[in-house]
Amino acid sequence: MVTTAPQGSRAPAREQLAALARDGGAWPEPWRHAVGALRDDARGAAVLLLFGALDRVPAGHAAASVPRDLDVLLLARAATLGHHPGQVAFPGGRLEPEDGGPVGAALREAEEETGLEPDGVDVLGTLGELPVPVSNHLVTPVLAWWSRPTPVRAVDAAESAHVFRVPVADLLDPARRRTVTVRRERRVHKSPGFLVEADGREHLVWGFTGGILDALFDRLGWTEPWDRTRTLDAPL
Repeated sequence: MVTTAPQGSRAPAREQLAALARDGGAWPEPWRHAVGALRDDARGAAVLLLFGALDRVPAGHAAASVPRDLDVLLLARAATLGHHPGQVAFPGGRLEPEDGGPVGAALREAEEETGLEPDGVDVLGTLGELPVPVSNHLVTPVLAWWSRPTPVRAVDAAESAHVFRVPVADLLDPARRRTVTVRRERRVHKSPGFLVEADGREHLVWGFTGGILDALFDRLGWTEPWDRTRTLDAPL
């Protein structure tokens, strides 16, 4: 049984995240945001779920369960990429032999994509692997706390269009929540979505990243009731 923080808990966010990692990080099964099935040659990958305290812009929304300065690091992928072009994602990528596992891969990719200094990141633990059939990867989320934040940016324009920090309270704002639909032939796939704004730019977080945030917030007891009938078409 996984223990989660009760709704409205004021325990420090870092403590709640660390407790989640210690619990083993299992996800609801089956993972309903996977469209299709992995092939036998699926590659391992890792993403960095990096939380910390904003140093500039607090949340506009006053959430019951998190402080206004709690944030998470995201990036908008370049529109020219072959997989998930233009989508908002966590820093991350494929595991390489020299990484030594998901933690090393997540930190290396985050440094390459955003310019952050890994020495300022405290790794809290890993969560359960998740399938991404569209790119044939089995992804391990690495949960971390930014103990010493450093400036971030889009290091390689061929990989990332925008690197930004988003207040978690704004992600929890029911007014910013949407159900995002993808229509392919006769099938309709739905995933949780979040409307965000950073550095004067607007983004829609959906798909794999939106699903992780949605499930993570549920597990932590942070989710606020929102209207799931409010929909948007995925920006494909």
